[in-house]
Amino acid sequence: MREKFLSSVAYSFKETKVNWKGNEVFQFEKFKEEDPRNILKYENQIYLGLTDERMIFLDDLELEDSKLDPDLIIFASRHASKTERPAILIHTTGNWSDDNSFGGEKHDLSQTSALLHRAGFLSLLNQSKLQNLSDFVVDIEVTHHGPTLLKKPLVYIELGSSKKEWAHQLAAKVVSNSIIDAIFSYLENLKAKDIKVGLGFGGTHYAPNFNRLIQNKKVALSFICPKYYVQNLDKSLISLMMRNTLEEIDFFIVDWKGTNSDDKKHLLPLLEDFNIPIKKIKEIS
Repeated sequence: MREKFLSSVAYSFKETKVNWKGNEVFQFEKFKEEDPRNILKYENQIYLGLTDERMIFLDDLELEDSKLDPDLIIFASRHASKTERPAILIHTTGNWSDDNSFGGEKHDLSQTSALLHRAGFLSLLNQSKLQNLSDFVVDIEVTHHGPTLLKKPLVYIELGSSKKEWAHQLAAKVVSNSIIDAIFSYLENLKAKDIKVGLGFGGTHYAPNFNRLIQNKKVALSFICPKYYVQNLDKSLISLMMRNTLEEIDFFIVDWKGTNSDDKKHLLPLLEDFNIPIKKIKEIS
């Protein structure tokens, strides 16, 4: 993916004298063709870094020597699964339980942006269609794994799910192009201010109902707690979901069909303690 960023025919990066984690940092220069987004570029800086550390365990960005101070971070990462399903994915990070074997703290969440998460997902869908990457599915995953301690809002965009796909040239191009598109879509959405922001509860790991919701409505989600962790939720963890979302929360969204009756009995009284509307997915207009 890094090679695709640096060799793109659509946009260019330039060298800098900045070093981070032992590797040179590159700066986005411009889109090579006439593009109105170049105006946004002059108001913002986009940097491309590389670390040899496992990113899920990256608890300190160590930015002091680099003099970098990003507002948001997108991790371009590989993804592994037992099914080895060809996929490109996006998700926020955090741990809903005592299990933090894949990085981060127990019962802790990273900081994130719902608008960036939405922009990333829609950009993956768009680029996958443009490049005819029909053998790969595009999915949102629920919130999982680390890091959780970084003091910057972040999302993960991943290429998976085996060594074969990690080296897939077209898929790597789709992911790299999607990340660039997502950044500019996010900046444009900041000005539009017409997207509602929610927290998601229920459903399975690949969040198919939330996937469809984001595609069809002007809704962005930051954290999604799947049905198998609903019983782990308490008021403090829901408060953390709200606090660690860059944007103000407009409503809680429950995947009603993807949450059983016992989980609803646990979840709904918790959500009712907050002065925020609770909606089923089908109620989102």
